[in-house]
Amino acid sequence: MLLQDINANIGHELILSLGAFLLAMFLTPIYTTFAYKHKLWKRQKTVDVSGQKLTVMNKLHADKIKRHFPTMAGVIMLITVPTVIIACNCLDRGQTWLPLAAFVGGGVIGFIDDVINLLGKKATAGLRAPVKFAMITALGIFLGWFFAVKLGWTSVEIPYIGAFNIGVPAMIALFAFAVVATGNAVNITDGLDGLAGGLTMLAYGSYGVIALLQEQWLLAGFCFVVFGALLSYIWFNVFPARFMMGDTGSFALGAGLGVVAMMTNAFFLLPIIGGLFVIEAGSALIQIISKKVFKRKVFISAPLHHHLQAKGWEESKVMMRFWIIGGVLAMLGIFLAMGGGVIN
Repeated sequence: MLLQDINANIGHELILSLGAFLLAMFLTPIYTTFAYKHKLWKRQKTVDVSGQKLTVMNKLHADKIKRHFPTMAGVIMLITVPTVIIACNCLDRGQTWLPLAAFVGGGVIGFIDDVINLLGKKATAGLRAPVKFAMITALGIFLGWFFAVKLGWTSVEIPYIGAFNIGVPAMIALFAFAVVATGNAVNITDGLDGLAGGLTMLAYGSYGVIALLQEQWLLAGFCFVVFGALLSYIWFNVFPARFMMGDTGSFALGAGLGVVAMMTNAFFLLPIIGGLFVIEAGSALIQIISKKVFKRKVFISAPLHHHLQAKGWEESKVMMRFWIIGGVLAMLGIFLAMGGGVIN
């Protein structure tokens, strides 16, 4: 019976994904014309969060700084995803309200950061890190409250171990952590042409399959709408990129992904499905701690993709190999979900 239900809904999900792809493809030339006309060039940061100069990273990106191509292409996804969800009558209090709110909310925070980046003159080139962190944390806490109090989710599933009722306060904290951690991890990963777009597409596709197997049809539809929008983005963003998603896109995608992981009760599979996001964010954190505490660098440049570039890897080589690893991890996550009790 489940297989019949899945087959009956696959066509619907494919139509949603195709619709998002076509709408994004239609909107992209409009955005591109506007962005190049008004020179929405991203200003590179010249110092890190500790105030030290980003010499290596700026050297690696010297060609991009010279070439000039626009940022903030995430607005295309920020328009596409809600439009398709609403137009196709997929809004649902129990399945799509929260991931859509996280997607839009994260995108708005990123949009503010991008606008400041375009208009400001500070070396940090955007919102100050504590301000950005506070904003995304507030979003996560509010959505976590809705998840735990209004939807009544107070238990978490640990694959191969079982479900645990952790109560409302702990659930709100865990939910907020999922939004903040995933939003920042995707944002950190967004440093090479096509890298973050491809990895988030694989992660959303993986969670879309998990939601299908759980018979959460509308949540699966949300995942595949994002998948379709990302497919359009990657068409234009693979090396050499025509534009960048900016914080508008990375925070939207990251916050939405964190919520999807919580709503499929598969948050503890996120470090596997999104394993490269963990590695990328972890390498950046290790670098910061090492520089502050030991006054030395662990990596030539952080996050990891910049370290590999500095070691001599071509940008497209890093991107493709990360995609391959991301695809393997996405399939592994589905396998673990099927055997670990996430899918009943």
